[in-house]
Amino acid sequence: MPRLLLIDDDEALGAPLATYFARSGFELTHATRPSQGLALLRAGGFDAAILDVMLPEMDGFELCRTIRKDSSLPIVMLTARGDVMDRVVGLELGADDYLPKPFEPRELLARIQTVLRRVPAAAPSNGRVWRFEGLVIDLDRRSVQREGEPVELTGTEFELLTLLAGAPNKVFHRDDILERLRGQAAEDIHTRAVDILVSRLRRKLEPLQFIKTLRNAGYTFAGARE
Repeated sequence: MPRLLLIDDDEALGAPLATYFARSGFELTHATRPSQGLALLRAGGFDAAILDVMLPEMDGFELCRTIRKDSSLPIVMLTARGDVMDRVVGLELGADDYLPKPFEPRELLARIQTVLRRVPAAAPSNGRVWRFEGLVIDLDRRSVQREGEPVELTGTEFELLTLLAGAPNKVFHRDDILERLRGQAAEDIHTRAVDILVSRLRRKLEPLQFIKTLRNAGYTFAGARE
């Protein structure tokens, strides 16, 4: 049973969400304070986290940044409806997805299921390894090495890398990337979300420069598989 951690100071939110998620085979634990949530995460065993932006002790952005220092755990952020900057900042800090408040539990469940599909359980490698100059991508272990050093990627970042590297020199439009990664058409600031995701991935791959931007076209992976 996948385990989810909700960090939200609304005490009335946890119980009904836990009941709803349990019907779909998920166990949801509710923490009302970031310190409590971080302690639970350090104990381990969670498959994804849901963070509210407005929290006591520290806001959701700082909490996301703290988690991302040593974890690639999938994160969905709950933001104020219509607040574009909240969504952009959350994605820049490493969140995998966002959902405006108020939200329908069914949509939150769908978002969680989507991000979890990007991080299946690790499996022994059977040789599905892509090698480029300075870059190794192990599809089965879902691991990446840059110039011999491991690179920690979120599930979404790994999916983007394999999407681009799986078709070198093919041009992917932003909307195409969104549909492939999220399984739904782009809307609102979603094209901006792609730019943020690409920027995060590029930083983690530096000094390698495989991902190229084609103005008014999209992105491509400029590398040849060895």
